[in-house]
Amino acid sequence: MDLQTRIPICNGTSIPCVGFGTWKTPNDEAAASVAEALRVGYRHIDTATAYGNEAGVGKAIAESGIPREEIFLTSKLWNPHQGYQSTLDAFERSLEKLQTDYLDLYLIHWPHDRKYFDNWEEKNIETWRAFEKLYHDGRIKAIGISNFRPRHLENLFNNCEIKPMVDQIEIHPGMAQDDMLAYCREHDMVVEGWSPMATGRIFSVPEVQELAAKYNRTVAQVVLRWHVQRGVIPLPKSVTPSRIAENSRIFDFELEPQDMARISALTDCGWSGLNPDNLVY
Repeated sequence: MDLQTRIPICNGTSIPCVGFGTWKTPNDEAAASVAEALRVGYRHIDTATAYGNEAGVGKAIAESGIPREEIFLTSKLWNPHQGYQSTLDAFERSLEKLQTDYLDLYLIHWPHDRKYFDNWEEKNIETWRAFEKLYHDGRIKAIGISNFRPRHLENLFNNCEIKPMVDQIEIHPGMAQDDMLAYCREHDMVVEGWSPMATGRIFSVPEVQELAAKYNRTVAQVVLRWHVQRGVIPLPKSVTPSRIAENSRIFDFELEPQDMARISALTDCGWSGLNPDNLVY
C-alpha cells in the first residue's frame, strides 16, 4: 500500500486510502498546505463549503500540474443550503471556487435533524434527490453523507434511488465507532474518519506514546496506521510541511493485533463535541 492505493466504492469507482483534510485551514494556508500535500504524494483532498477554503484548495490543485483525473476531490454541502434547488446552486458555486467541472465525491455535511426542523426527514430527502440528479448527470463520481446516524440514514434508504456510498464521521482512539463501522459496512458504505488525532489531544495519551516508542514511530503515524488497518480512510490535516510528509509515511510498518486492540479499547482521548443533536450553524 501507499498514499495512492485505492479502496473500492460500491458503484465501481475507488478512493485513495488516506486523504488530506483542510478543516479550520484558512484559504491562503489551505492553498499552501494542499500544494505541499500533493507534492508529497497525496491524491485525495477533502474540503467543504463550511470550511471557507474551497478557493484555496482549487488554486493549489490547478497550479499543481497534476492531471485533474489523478486527484480525488471531495467537498460538502453546508446545511443552510439544503433543499433541492439550493443544493444544485450550492454545488455550482463550489465547482467555480474549486476550478473544476466535477467532483469525485460530494457529501451532505450534516443531516437536518428534528432539533431544527419539524420536516427534517423531508429536507434530507429533497437534498438527496438533488445529489442523485448531479450523480446521474455525471457531475459527481460518488455521493455520500457525513455525520449521519442510523435514524438519518434509514430515512434516506427508505426514500432514495441511489444509496449513499460513503459516510464521513469522527473517528479516533477513544471514539472507535465500532457500531457505526459495522452499520456502514452492512450497507456497503466506505467510511472516512475526520479528526483522526482527536483534535490534537491524542498526542498526550500515554498508551499511544508507549506504542509510538515501541514501533519507533510518531504518535500520528501509529494512529493513522490504526485507521488504515481497520479499513477506515483517515483525513489528517496539517499546515506544517514536515508533518504533512510524516503523516504520509505509514505504509512500511504494521501494528500487531494486540496493539490494534489496545488502541481500540482506549476511552476519553478527546472528542470534538460535535453531533447532529447540538450542531449550531
